[in-house]
Amino acid sequence: MINSELFDNVLAFASILAVVILALVQLIKNNTRLSRNVIPFVGLGIGLLVGAAAYPFTDLDITLRLWAGGLAGLSATGLFELAFNNR
Repeated sequence: MINSELFDNVLAFASILAVVILALVQLIKNNTRLSRNVIPFVGLGIGLLVGAAAYPFTDLDITLRLWAGGLAGLSATGLFELAFNNR
């Protein structure tokens, strides 16, 4: 059975990380020449790195931090593309 409080903590942590990851992805997008198809993978990678590096800020174990970082990376990329469709 999944602990509801633990799931809530992961989602709350992912929500906080999404803002940081969005800024980092935009920084990379604006300073490099990347294909639009690669941007979600960049967001996922940055999310995993930020999630793993965020151990001083949460008591979640590494697996949950990686899940939160991955979710935040993919959601930050998707939300930006949804809000600011640059086509």
